Amino acid sequence: MHSHGNQGRKFGRERDQRNALIKGLATSIVANGQIETTLPKAKEVVPYLEDLVTKAKSASLHGRRQVLSGLSTVAAAHKLVDQIAPKLTTRTSGHLRIKQTRLRVGDNAQLAVVSFVDDITAVTSAAEEKPKKVAAKAPTKAEKK
Repeated sequence: MHSHGNQGRKFGRERDQRNALIKGLATSIVANGQIETTLPKAKEVVPYLEDLVTKAKSASLHGRRQVLSGLSTVAAAHKLVDQIAPKLTTRTSGHLRIKQTRLRVGDNAQLAVVSFVDDITAVTSAAEEKPKKVAAKAPTKAEKK
């Protein structure tokens, strides 16, 4: 058999497992802001997530549905469309970065960190913090009179 026209990495998995792996990695990046994985997986997930970010930036119903189908959880899809994508409107592409970190001890695999170029995690984590409710103090006997 010839390998003409075959693109992408197989990761020793079948097609459905490979697609689930990429979808799970993309969901983790959206949920946590960054992940550490092997370099080939990082190189494979970045174009996938770049495409989802572009679809999320359109903020249309169709774009939202495409993002929902491209990520594993509904919460991650809503976070991408509602919180992350509006902050990335200044860029047309290049929303993610790959930074090589270290060699893994067990199998000497090159590891890399995939994260958003703009520091989205600091902004979204501060926005997710809800203000604390102040309990109303009970009126004293003097105030009741």
